[in-house]
Amino acid sequence: MAQDDLKRAVAKAAIAYVPDDCIVGVGTGSTANFFIDELAKIKHKVRGAVASSEASAKRLKGHGIEVLSLNEAGDLPVYVDGADEITRHMHMIKGGGGALTREKIVAAASKKFICVCDASKLVDVLGKFPLPIEVIPMARSYVARQLVALGGQPELREGFTTDNGNVILDVHGLQIMNPVELESTLDHIAGVVTNGLFARRAADVLLLGTPEGVKTMTA
Repeated sequence: MAQDDLKRAVAKAAIAYVPDDCIVGVGTGSTANFFIDELAKIKHKVRGAVASSEASAKRLKGHGIEVLSLNEAGDLPVYVDGADEITRHMHMIKGGGGALTREKIVAAASKKFICVCDASKLVDVLGKFPLPIEVIPMARSYVARQLVALGGQPELREGFTTDNGNVILDVHGLQIMNPVELESTLDHIAGVVTNGLFARRAADVLLLGTPEGVKTMTA
């Protein structure tokens, strides 16, 4: 099966986790886009959505789905999003699309986090995918030096600004053996807005697209 077919299959499977008459949290990226397209088919059953990026908000609105701010919506029953890497412990690297801060906020405000991705994203150890870190622009060089001291090789994502007006450093060369600990360490560097490790708030359910069908995994 083509990768897009696997993404489409997990997006369809995720619809089963969306309660009737709810406001649903929606992630960012190619798999999340497939989920938005599936959500449009049942839009009469939901009250609206909270988007983790301007791009997702635009796609939701294009389908006629009302987009609310998280401040309006309050706690959410479910958040559906993809991952750049995920382990069997449900720890993830996210942020390849640059929406990591808003994704982390919406995930934190959601009772259940459903991760949707194809089988290529499942790994034993996080870190082959460069770890995105959102940084306040004036702190870029300082944060980069701290990341080098931690054994990483930070690279500025050229020509990219987040929806929050910040820059992203993509950190190569990390083997992330303790994601929860590293997530906390990175968050304590002055100038870091957030980092792309989703370990303290891991996924609750992984819907994994494989050639044999969608596999459901939990921690």
